[in-house]
Amino acid sequence: MNKLLYLKDERIKDFIEKLFYAYREIYADPKKILDKYSLGLAHLKALHLISKYQGLTISELISKLKITKQSLNRVLQELHKSSFIIYKKGQKDSRHKHIYLSNEGKTLTNEIFSEQKKRIYKALKNSDSDAVLNFNEVIEKIING
Repeated sequence: MNKLLYLKDERIKDFIEKLFYAYREIYADPKKILDKYSLGLAHLKALHLISKYQGLTISELISKLKITKQSLNRVLQELHKSSFIIYKKGQKDSRHKHIYLSNEGKTLTNEIFSEQKKRIYKALKNSDSDAVLNFNEVIEKIING
């Protein structure tokens, strides 16, 4: 019976709160870097995904971010104007734009990652392997419903 205490509402609320704080801190760490370029959280999310999935289409990015095309358009226009991303037409279908980081974008995302990595690395290093694997499993289940 004690094994299921983590399923009680109060524990679940605590878990949600911890997820919120973890999210807040991970995205607060690179704030100074983003401020230098007048970028915000929406830009950071787009840059992260473009970095991880080089060449994804605008539709794929919309799907991953779960935002409207209109919301993403503003972010992409600003990133393109600031020379952080470039577009290439699809080889199979020229109607599809594929998004890539420019050299400046790669430099920026590396700088941001280095800042975010410090917190994550420290937490992982100070956890045993079972805790990391179990945490990863739970996070995957939260993401995938």
